[in-house]
Amino acid sequence: MTTLTFKIEDDEARSLRAAARRANLTLSEFVRRRLRVNAAQTKPVGQSKCRHTGAMIFAPAPQHPPLTTAAVKEMLADFP
Repeated sequence: MTTLTFKIEDDEARSLRAAARRANLTLSEFVRRRLRVNAAQTKPVGQSKCRHTGAMIFAPAPQHPPLTTAAVKEMLADFP
């Protein structure tokens, strides 16, 4: 098995260790299970056809509205 090392804040480490203890798991197994659950919930990116060009484009995520020209102009308003 490969060993992964990463840095986190002390309070995050305490929180992770406590959660692993509550779940009766080692810290490694707790983190592995949390990663697997999050990966399983991820949905593939959808595609839709652009009504202006007919090109296939990325569809918006289910929890977000479609991107509009007005929304893009608003996002770019602060750029020179």
